Amino acid sequence: MTNFQSDALVFFGATGDLAYKKIFPSLQAMVKRGHLNVPVVGVAKAGWNLDQLRARAKDSLEKHGGLDATAFEKLVGLLRYVDGDYQDPSTFSALRQELKDAKRPAHYLAIPPVLFETVVQRLAESNCGSGARVIVEKPFGHDLASAQELNKVLLGAFGEADIFRIDHYLGKRAVNNVLAFRFANAFAEAFWNRNYIESVEITMAEDFGVQGRGGFYDQTGTIRDVVQNHLFQVLSNLAMEPPVRSDSDSIRDEKVKVLRAVATIEEKDLVRGQFRGYRDENGVAKDSQTETFAAVKLEINSWRWKGVPFYIRAGKCLPTTCTEIVAKFRKPPSLIPDSLLVGNHLRLRLSPEITIAMGMMSLAPNAEGLALQTGEMMASHSPRADEMDAYERVLGSAMDGDSTLFAREDYVEEAWRIVEPVLKKNTPVYQYAPQTWGPAEIDRVTPPGGWSNPGEKKAFAVASEAA
Repeated sequence: MTNFQSDALVFFGATGDLAYKKIFPSLQAMVKRGHLNVPVVGVAKAGWNLDQLRARAKDSLEKHGGLDATAFEKLVGLLRYVDGDYQDPSTFSALRQELKDAKRPAHYLAIPPVLFETVVQRLAESNCGSGARVIVEKPFGHDLASAQELNKVLLGAFGEADIFRIDHYLGKRAVNNVLAFRFANAFAEAFWNRNYIESVEITMAEDFGVQGRGGFYDQTGTIRDVVQNHLFQVLSNLAMEPPVRSDSDSIRDEKVKVLRAVATIEEKDLVRGQFRGYRDENGVAKDSQTETFAAVKLEINSWRWKGVPFYIRAGKCLPTTCTEIVAKFRKPPSLIPDSLLVGNHLRLRLSPEITIAMGMMSLAPNAEGLALQTGEMMASHSPRADEMDAYERVLGSAMDGDSTLFAREDYVEEAWRIVEPVLKKNTPVYQYAPQTWGPAEIDRVTPPGGWSNPGEKKAFAVASEAA
């Protein structure tokens, strides 16, 4: 890892939707915290000038971040702008002039992946890439071959230590809280293994549809959009071994080991669904076979997890918006009849709030004989208004040269290895009604005892046995 602070931030796609909704609010927040005091150069082909970019930034903050007059004034003073075609070498000559004395810029490619190769090559040719870092947005390819080709392009101009592949999900505090729970609490290690855990579920539910992004989504689907990247990152945090050191490569080594231990997905372990009405969305093919829902069963062939199935479920137009992990414990070898026991569980909610809950059984109040009830011991935290946003965190880390929150080349390729074979097969896509938990066919990819649906409290009857 090259340890230095970037002395400029260049972001390509400065007039785009991502910049408008996410990047400008994050830049203002970085300025407000004192984490950004270097030139910020926007690059785009829009026929704009600097004043228009500043106006766009102000409008962005008023609608998406909340305008802070003092921080915005400082941000405006840092902003620069280069307008031009990414194919045109003169655009990059103008960028080199705008960078002035900057020797260690960070180039953030907030642009469609089809433009990555062109921009990276132009950066190298113009000497803008010398001593620099490059930050690229997901998706990192659409299959293994394209991911390998993208890595080849990036590594042709930058060293791996200077390549930062953004999966903004890793910037979320709640996702990293999984590691804190596991490795900062001595009691967790005692039960976090195949001896005590029967199965693990990861659910990412959204109660909305494609929100006008039908054209993009129909070329992507749920597996490529969130499973292969976001939810595999959650899986890695759950299943990895403690790193031998706290540096970024030691942490990422353990994450890669998790994916290496996962077999490629077989057809029998995947159910794809599509909500009714999806094909009526603008940009979606009338005969689309793109999934808006996926349920997957995975096995991790490691000493810690062999024999414990991991279930991943994600979808749109589900009953709620929530991301949650539920680990179900094996039932104890108890003197209490098995029919009276409901398995314990650990529940980690990542959004919309952070929750750690332990499900357990106790005697029911006013019980006669052995009457048991279920309950949860819970710690919960709702995000505060001043908490660092995911993009603020990952951009700051990239400029600091800290790679911990970024996907490494081998990790990306292992993730594609797991999903690619089944993506290439013509597996069926089943219809499901909006605001339900997916198609009925999900029964064949279901954890023991059924899925734990976020927001639903199971109505366990109090079980009892006469004394």
